[in-house]
Amino acid sequence: MTTLGTPLSPNATRVMLLGSGELGREVLIALQRLGVETIAVDRYADAPGQQVAHHARTISMTDPEQLRALIEAEKPDLVVPEIEAIATPVLEALEDAGVVRVIPTARAARLTMDREGIRRLAAETLGVPTSPYRFCDSLPELQAAVDEIGYPCVVKPVMSSSGKGQSKIDGPEGVEAAWEYAMSGSRVSNTRIIVEGFVDFDYEITLLTVRSVGASGAVTTQFCEPIGHQQVSGDYVQSWQPHPMSDAALARAREVAGKVTENLGGQGIFGVELFVKGDQVWFSEVSPRPHDTGMVTMITQWQNEFELHARAILGLPVDTTLRTPGASAVIYGGVDAEGIVFDGVDEALQVPRTDIRLFGKPESFVKRRMGVALAYDADVEVARANAVEAAGRVKPRVP
Repeated sequence: MTTLGTPLSPNATRVMLLGSGELGREVLIALQRLGVETIAVDRYADAPGQQVAHHARTISMTDPEQLRALIEAEKPDLVVPEIEAIATPVLEALEDAGVVRVIPTARAARLTMDREGIRRLAAETLGVPTSPYRFCDSLPELQAAVDEIGYPCVVKPVMSSSGKGQSKIDGPEGVEAAWEYAMSGSRVSNTRIIVEGFVDFDYEITLLTVRSVGASGAVTTQFCEPIGHQQVSGDYVQSWQPHPMSDAALARAREVAGKVTENLGGQGIFGVELFVKGDQVWFSEVSPRPHDTGMVTMITQWQNEFELHARAILGLPVDTTLRTPGASAVIYGGVDAEGIVFDGVDEALQVPRTDIRLFGKPESFVKRRMGVALAYDADVEVARANAVEAAGRVKPRVP
């Protein structure tokens, strides 16, 4: 039986989010709807999630001492990492000592914070199909790895997010530039990169996989309908649900996602990224938290990915049922400035069956994700076109 306390009382159920961007903001809202007291932590003040949480805290989450001190002072029931750049050894130590429960587990947070940990787990421990890969610590090592894997190939920092530092190499002339770009995109001071052989796939999906407590009291695994997405330089710009797949490919995708997430353990939602060609499926990456491409579920599912995560981590039942096909399209900042304004929101919402989410980020960059347009329609292609049209009508500017 799950017992939930009253916020701001001695009996409160307290959840701390490490990272409070747009995804964390929606998780916090979902938790608050269930009467949970929330603590939003980020590296900068007034992050989107901090604007809606009961408590806002600003620290460097990669600093072990700051992170330990905050957790010990706040005494949350659950710590929920929402980003990769966290001092995960502290989480493991506190979890081992019984101080706090980490979502989904501290081990999962450590393994997935860098591409090396999760890739070696998937390919070398679990035997899941992946693209060929090598890890490198220098430009000469990168050149040797590329010579072995061949062109085209993809280079990524082992620690980055949202496509930062990721590039495709089509020939020898691109190797040095790829190295420099990877160094600039790493989330931490780390010169290690991964080189991946290019998979000739038909499409890429995100399979949202939920580990939650079932009626029997045991942890069960459920899957949302597959999400298709378009990326530019490794960063998502559109997503849609459901993405059509053969029965065999979908079964294989669920098998791969189930195998990886079962090993990681714990409860919550996982965003499993997979390459698909025909009935073949390759594992790409996994995030032990809501996924940016999954923002489409805010208009497509009865319980969106944030509500699923909140329910699962609290030990509550979940429902992954699709309500309607739909799509999402990113709204970029367009300018480098603080405190921008958005024109055209009314015009955007005149597009049929659409909705808008603006994230409230205090600072805009030309290619920073500042919002998302959502659309639903029985025809997913119509929904995609409407989402793109609505996003394009929102015009950020300096006031």
